[in-house]
Amino acid sequence: MKELYIIRHGETELNRLGIVQGRGVDSDLNDTGRAQAAAFFNHYSAIAFDKIYISELKRTQQTIQQFIDLGLPFEKHAGLDELAWGLWEGQPNTEEARFAFREMVEKWQGGNYEAKFEGGESPNEVLLRLQETVALIKSRTAENRVLICMHGRAMRLLLCLLLEEPLSEMGDFPHQNTTLYRMSYTDGQFAVIDFNNTDHLKDLA
Repeated sequence: MKELYIIRHGETELNRLGIVQGRGVDSDLNDTGRAQAAAFFNHYSAIAFDKIYISELKRTQQTIQQFIDLGLPFEKHAGLDELAWGLWEGQPNTEEARFAFREMVEKWQGGNYEAKFEGGESPNEVLLRLQETVALIKSRTAENRVLICMHGRAMRLLLCLLLEEPLSEMGDFPHQNTTLYRMSYTDGQFAVIDFNNTDHLKDLA
């Protein structure tokens, strides 16, 4: 049996402002994000993780840095990077931008997984790199408890992949900053143990 603890990174200033980051914007956590990261660490620091996997974007490493500081081994994988939003990355949160994103999400919900913005990635393209990373994690049988820190849209696609759901169902997975999805992997199948768990954020209150 293998357990995956999959979390989204902590809040960045662009998150707070509602501006899409994507794969091409390598932003830092803000004060709220650092507090969320600390709350997650305080809540789960006693878990004996065998390995940590993060994306190549620094907001994921900043989120789980306290686990790394304990001496836990970690690897960066581009397969865990956020979906690239192309020309919309870092642009102001205008009505035009919100309309464009609603239109794109509707295409995905309708089953057009090749749809993408200019200069960006489609769900199918992200799925290919996620599949490579998942295959690697599955192959490492000595790593029984794994922590993965990644990004909202890519995480939704990963959960569809692990649960063998169509990508059109990606909207079924809420993904606020540092939310946790805990998955079991037994006899070749993944199952959800914790769904959108944010209990650690109660510590902030």
